[in-house]
Amino acid sequence: MEQIKHEIKRGWYVLRAISGKEAKVKEILDGAIKNGNLGKDLFQVLIPTEKVLTVRGGKKVVKEKNLYSGYVFIEAQLTGELIHELTNTTNVIDFLRGRDKGAQPERLRESEVMRMLGTADELVEPTEDDENEFIVGETVKINEGAFIGFSGVIQEVNKERRKLKVMVKIFGRKTPLELENSQVERE
Repeated sequence: MEQIKHEIKRGWYVLRAISGKEAKVKEILDGAIKNGNLGKDLFQVLIPTEKVLTVRGGKKVVKEKNLYSGYVFIEAQLTGELIHELTNTTNVIDFLRGRDKGAQPERLRESEVMRMLGTADELVEPTEDDENEFIVGETVKINEGAFIGFSGVIQEVNKERRKLKVMVKIFGRKTPLELENSQVERE
């Protein structure tokens, strides 16, 4: 089989990582860039996050949440050696690839990268209004109050009062509960 030589270009790629271990993967790769092991072909490691404002026990808390759980974005010049190093990094499953068996890692289009970077920048300032845009029919879990741990389906949303009517199954019967947005979280 003859290998085709082509110019290796710098681009953005997606690594699939074990969900919840994205930050660890970024830490390992950032260390490898600094130490010079991968620095000549790997340029940036990014985990797009958004800041979410939640209310816990009456206090407003800003938490960072991954926009793309299980994915780590890298800017690199992919060589065979680098592909091998990255896929053998702890907590990395593989590259996001095309559908063909043995396909090369798929490069992100420039527009996708710009949108991703733009989205990551836009969401830095959380606003209380965006906090809980719940919709009718959505399943939520109660995280505060007498019915903590119960799940239910939203029947009604009152944005002005920041209240929800949630249908919860209690003792085998569906019961409507009026809850504040802060008392529920998406499942």
